[in-house]
Amino acid sequence: MEHILKYFPELTETQRNQMAALETLYPEWNAKINVISRKDIDNLEVNHILHSLGLVKFVKFMPDTRILDFGTGGGLPGIPLAIYYPEVTFHLVDRIGKKLKVAQDIAERIGLTNVTFQHGDIKEVKGKFDFVVSRAVMDLGDMVPLVKRFIDSEDRNAIPNGLLCLKGGDLTGEVQKYKKQVLIDELSSYFKEDFFKTKKILYLPL
Repeated sequence: MEHILKYFPELTETQRNQMAALETLYPEWNAKINVISRKDIDNLEVNHILHSLGLVKFVKFMPDTRILDFGTGGGLPGIPLAIYYPEVTFHLVDRIGKKLKVAQDIAERIGLTNVTFQHGDIKEVKGKFDFVVSRAVMDLGDMVPLVKRFIDSEDRNAIPNGLLCLKGGDLTGEVQKYKKQVLIDELSSYFKEDFFKTKKILYLPL
């Protein structure tokens, strides 16, 4: 919790307890199902939980905002974000059932009430959302056609509704098609750990 509290000292006692529980529950599950790379599970707090919370530094979601977490896997970034934003609703979707069961179990055990889950393809999702979030799921050019229909036309946040991706490395080729609309924000401007030197938030209004 050291790194999380360094950047998010405003967390309530409930939120602190929930975040701390993630550091026990994910390794517990990872021993049974490879949700996070076994080489990386020891870096869970920084490389996964804090990374997910990077979106908080970019935009403060208003109450009643609706978020679709596309390709959530074991619940990242959705679960850490749902802890931070108890008044925002999150719908977590993944095609791999066993990973989604991990996310469901963890959410239940820490008492999250603002998350729902859907096992299946993104094409099966119904409804409208303010933002679609993802963490290194697929190339932007492949993702935009899949998620564009979910974005509500009515904005309720400080930035227009759209797509928020957590990505790493050189994104030059990936964003070429959308370079006039896309905004790339460096996570290293918020977090000082070495892991974030190449990590970025990619925001595309839709």
